[in-house]
Amino acid sequence: MDKDYLLHKWLRNELTDEEHEAFSKLEDADFYNEIITSAKAFKASNFSKVDSFEMFKAKALEVQNKKPVYKLNTRKYLMRIASVLVIAFGIYFLFVFNPNTQIETLASEKTTIELPDASLVSLNAYSTISFNKKDWKENRLVELDGEAYFKVSKGGQFDVKTQEGLVTVVGTEFNVKQRSNYFEVVCFEGKVKVVSDTISRLLQAGDSYRILNNMFTETTTASIKPKWTENISEFVSVPFKEVLAELERQYNIEVTFKDVNVNRIFTGGFMHNDLESALLSITQPMDMTFELSSDNLVVIHAKKN
Repeated sequence: MDKDYLLHKWLRNELTDEEHEAFSKLEDADFYNEIITSAKAFKASNFSKVDSFEMFKAKALEVQNKKPVYKLNTRKYLMRIASVLVIAFGIYFLFVFNPNTQIETLASEKTTIELPDASLVSLNAYSTISFNKKDWKENRLVELDGEAYFKVSKGGQFDVKTQEGLVTVVGTEFNVKQRSNYFEVVCFEGKVKVVSDTISRLLQAGDSYRILNNMFTETTTASIKPKWTENISEFVSVPFKEVLAELERQYNIEVTFKDVNVNRIFTGGFMHNDLESALLSITQPMDMTFELSSDNLVVIHAKKN
């Protein structure tokens, strides 16, 4: 496995059992583990004291010296020491100055996590959520970039912050979608309060609030939870480009188009488990066709008369 990939996941404490085994076999595994132990032992109040840093640096060098001795030229040795200190500082800041827990999904990936109050959050593809687990009682704020479905525990209360607005919840189930110029909140149970720069709304079960291209709309839904949690993406009166963007996220593909008006309004949906069927379901109603190459590149174009 790629060393940088393993180190990235190790820093976030996200290694699987298989990845843990691969990480432990790295040449620098013992060194990294010693550094993280040192970083955790630091106190934020000591950060400005020179002796704290010197102790940290000395510890890093001590660990480094425990490794087998190789013949290195001076330049390579200095580069090695510099990289040690960069890693040490990075880990120090990670634990002391960035206490937030952050979870992110990649394209075609979904996951479910539990908040400190036992509320459940399902993340759609290509989304990020962060919160402060340590100070949850005093700072009940969840930051979201992307799309997530929240099932709030009984008595649970917190705010969801997005680029477009703030959603305040109390014991409810709701979905929040924030994608560039697309912001939508759908309440499935209980009540949620949505506050943006220009509008404040109290949504009840079945209510939907959406801002798309600076246009505000309110609708209702009979659904009991978002369709994407069942591997279906559905759309109601959205520009076709929004559909293509979601298709890219769900299938980890690149979509290009020829002679296609991507601002045409689309209502419909697609499944997440069959790319060809998904493409058919969104192109046929729009009188379009597609070409799928072997390297996950999709070209959509208008049907020829």
